[in-house]
Amino acid sequence: MVADLIERFTYAGIFLVLFVAGLGAPIPEEAPIFAAGILASQEVIRWWLALIVCFVGVLSGDVALYWIGHHWGEHIMDWRITRFVLTPEREQVVVEAYHRHGMKIVFTARFVAGFRAAAYLTAGIVRIPFWKFLAVDGIAALIGVPLGFGVAYLFTDQLPQIMRGVHDVQRILILAGMILLAAVIGYAAYRKSRRPV
Repeated sequence: MVADLIERFTYAGIFLVLFVAGLGAPIPEEAPIFAAGILASQEVIRWWLALIVCFVGVLSGDVALYWIGHHWGEHIMDWRITRFVLTPEREQVVVEAYHRHGMKIVFTARFVAGFRAAAYLTAGIVRIPFWKFLAVDGIAALIGVPLGFGVAYLFTDQLPQIMRGVHDVQRILILAGMILLAAVIGYAAYRKSRRPV
């Protein structure tokens, strides 16, 4: 469906798929970026225009989520669709983390599929200044979008093997992150238990 939409509507299709993916739809954001890179390498579309469309599409979805969170705040937590993306447990963890590491989370969320929508929605809810959100998200997108597009553009023939390698690395990074998070929580619990009552 994604490939058909992009093929039929080219630039508008790329933008729409990226926008919808940015809103939390179960579409990996990398798929339309890779598709755009492949189409550009085959000279179906202009590479520079496709790259701009990818960048704008990615940021548009992120900004829409930020403003939904900013405008409706905690009220959106009552929406069924929001709870699909942001469970109460995940919301609590993310809100606490934002108070300590807001800008780092915005930057990192760009590279963690499945966490992106919840992170950007929460950025609006906790009222991170919009200009800071846009600047940090824009910098992250300036790294991630050209990288994904460039890999697809330059290595179209080897893309299936590259994707298998990327998924393996992604799994390792997620596992390492979970182990690190568990270690931090365990250490915090240990320190709290050692305090005199």
